[in-house]
Amino acid sequence: MRHEFEEIERAALEDLNSAATGPLADELGKKSLAVGGAFVSAFTSLPDSAIVANRTIGLGLSDEICDDTIDQIIALYAGAGVDRYFLHVHPDSRPADIREKLARRGLERARAWMKFRHSRKAPPTVSCDLEIRIARPEDAGELGRIEADAFDLGAVGATLPSLLVGRPNWHIYVSLCEGRLAGAGALFVKDSIAWLDWGATAPAFRGRRSQSALLARRITDAMDLGCRVIGTTTGEEVPGDPQISYHNIVKMGFEPAYLRDNFAPPKVAGGNA
Repeated sequence: MRHEFEEIERAALEDLNSAATGPLADELGKKSLAVGGAFVSAFTSLPDSAIVANRTIGLGLSDEICDDTIDQIIALYAGAGVDRYFLHVHPDSRPADIREKLARRGLERARAWMKFRHSRKAPPTVSCDLEIRIARPEDAGELGRIEADAFDLGAVGATLPSLLVGRPNWHIYVSLCEGRLAGAGALFVKDSIAWLDWGATAPAFRGRRSQSALLARRITDAMDLGCRVIGTTTGEEVPGDPQISYHNIVKMGFEPAYLRDNFAPPKVAGGNA
């Protein structure tokens, strides 16, 4: 099951890249490719903080990663001018010394991401005064701005999450207050596996349980769609961080599945990833 969680997250990331085509791909500076069994997602026009878009998934899972492949991935990011990115390292990534290989190339451990599996029990009822519904085409622009602010994608990067509205395999939801978008969340479904992603709330509406309500709706819909596995992720718990997202996920019936390491170039002063 641990690999299913990687496969569904990878499929969602690949589809996000596929959504950016033509002049838009050029505007975003898309440089994605599959190499050595891994998928490299790169958008050169986004800021260094946009690690949800600039990251590599699948290292050493389908194939044991070799030194040349690691060097190729690092060179791709460097050549594209992407100074900050994550290389995800799954607990089962091969070879066993992959972390040492990355460290020898100057990459450092960043904050790990916890992967969660859902119990497939009905989520608790959420008391929320916001309206929850499927996103409409006219929501895409504001939804993109909310996501870009939450995930540090920058102004150009706001286009990326907006592309998912109405896209096959994606179910995009929004929360609203008197017609104004308050938050958003995505559900990606493929091969009876569900992946919850892109949960964000506009600053003016935080504390109103938008994310809890959006989580509950997506979990319920995933179960209604017959999904046998439901997963999501967020940053690991660290001292001094309230970890609101982490605790919301657990309250909605998710259980920690495994911790996935992240390796990245040394953080530039003032960076936040």
